[in-house]
Amino acid sequence: MSGEAELVDEAVRSLRAVILAGESYRQVIAQLTGLGTTETQAISYLAVHGSRGQNELMADLRITSGAATALVDRLERQGVAERYPHPHDRRRALVRLTEAGKSIVTLSRGWLAESFRSFSPEDLPGVSETLRRVAEDLRAASAEVTSGHSSGP
Repeated sequence: MSGEAELVDEAVRSLRAVILAGESYRQVIAQLTGLGTTETQAISYLAVHGSRGQNELMADLRITSGAATALVDRLERQGVAERYPHPHDRRRALVRLTEAGKSIVTLSRGWLAESFRSFSPEDLPGVSETLRRVAEDLRAASAEVTSGHSSGP
C-alpha cells in the first residue's frame, strides 16, 4: 500500500471513530433528556440550520412524510419544538426550537465544546474548517449515492 493510501486509511479510521463517538454521544443525550435519538437528531438540525419546514426535516432525517409529522408532533408534546406559520406562505408551517429545546442545545454544546479542550485557540479555526469540509464532502457523497449518480463505496 502506498504512503498516500495509508494516510487516507488512517484518516478514514479516525473519521469512523468520530462518527461512532457521535452516535454514542447522541444516545447519551437522548437518554439524559428522555428523548429518542430521532428527536435529538431533529434538534441538532434545528440548532444548526434554524427554523425548518417539515419537508426539510423529512429530507434532513431521511424519513417519510408521515414519520416527519409524527416526529414534529412528539417534539411539540415534549415541549422542545413548535410549529409556527411561515411568514410568506400561508400554506406552510415552520418548526423551531422552544426555550426547552434551546436549553438542550446549550447543555450539549458544553459537552461538545469539551472535545476541543486539547486544541489551542490558534488551532481551532483550522479544525473548524477541516470539520466543515469533511461534513460537506460527506453530504455531497450521500446525495450522489441517493440520487443514483454514484455506486457508493
